Amino acid sequence: MVDARSPVTTRTAPQTHRHATQAGRAAYSGRDALQATCLQGEAALTAYAALCPDCVFAPAQSAQWVACWARHCNADIVVATLSRRHRPVFAVALEVVAHGSAKMACLVGGTHANGNFSPVVPAAAADIGPGDIKTLIRSIRAARPDIDLLVFERLISAFRGSPNPLSRLGGAQSPNPALAVDLTGGFEAVLARASGKRKRKKHRSQTRKFEAAGGFRRLRAENRLESERLLDAFFAMKAERFATMGIKNVFDGTPVQDFFRELFGSEAHKAAPAFVLHGLEVGGLLRAVTGSSISADSVICEFGAIAGDELAFASPGEFLFFDNIREACEQGLAIYDFSVGDETYKRLWCGIETHHVDIVLPLTLKGRASALSRRTAALVKRRVKATPLLWEAVKRARRATRGSRET
Repeated sequence: MVDARSPVTTRTAPQTHRHATQAGRAAYSGRDALQATCLQGEAALTAYAALCPDCVFAPAQSAQWVACWARHCNADIVVATLSRRHRPVFAVALEVVAHGSAKMACLVGGTHANGNFSPVVPAAAADIGPGDIKTLIRSIRAARPDIDLLVFERLISAFRGSPNPLSRLGGAQSPNPALAVDLTGGFEAVLARASGKRKRKKHRSQTRKFEAAGGFRRLRAENRLESERLLDAFFAMKAERFATMGIKNVFDGTPVQDFFRELFGSEAHKAAPAFVLHGLEVGGLLRAVTGSSISADSVICEFGAIAGDELAFASPGEFLFFDNIREACEQGLAIYDFSVGDETYKRLWCGIETHHVDIVLPLTLKGRASALSRRTAALVKRRVKATPLLWEAVKRARRATRGSRET
């Protein structure tokens, strides 16, 4: 995920936002100490939802995302909050999960949560220091002494002009970069920066192929029934793809699928949904699906997949991305974010590369051992993925392992 108001873009923040921020600083600044509290269960979710309207936050830290995950995937949620003069200014929602024999608290959603930025009142963000975050951590330890380590992964350093308070803790670079498209100047300008002539030629060729295969249409899910259809297709496509690659299917299982069904289905009927599904239908069948989150400045592709059928050679996913990016330009957005992962089809569009930060904080002796294993694994991943030949060898080994299991 990329901050649409970072120096990589040329758009200027609206004057009204700057004035509101300046006025807010008067209310939130000062030398009053920040107080930390940590809540659990329904009280935590209620407090979190009450704070969010006054804050900036990434989609995976929205109250909707957190509550939906708690209902379907993991009800063991804690919310730690910093307040000044009894006014909450920052909150972190964490889910407690097993990590080997240890208990780990991580950002809600696990590997599905990317470009993470927890809710913070913009006027207070710059005033939150490392000492305040340590106070926040102590409140978590006091409320949940059974937690062995805290893990904040794939953090962005800033969002909509506000610094990320968790970044005060330092951390290490995440193994995977995030790639995004700068939409400044509109779609024609985007194409001019990204081999537009070749992209247009390919898009026309794909159009002819799809017309010959029975016609095509790009659709957006506008009700729960359409949302269910697109997600059913996506889950099937992704299962096949992961099996072919020989890696774990992170979308497998009823809980996580029900999470996405509610998250996207509850937004489908809205004119301006926070989470939206798009599909490419050719010959009456879905051939590509994307699921995206929409913020004030950007669209983030949270996931995507294509059918491995007779039309896969025509790259229906690339065709859908072409139209998705064009639509984002028409909507006046600043960034089209492909999120985490370094793939060739992303590189063909993207001029912005962001490296997220991972923070691992052990709280107990058991947590120190778990933290060491996570840091070592992350270091190995970074080195492997930074070496193309080695990374290709790993992917070949995965595919070969899958093949040996099937024989």
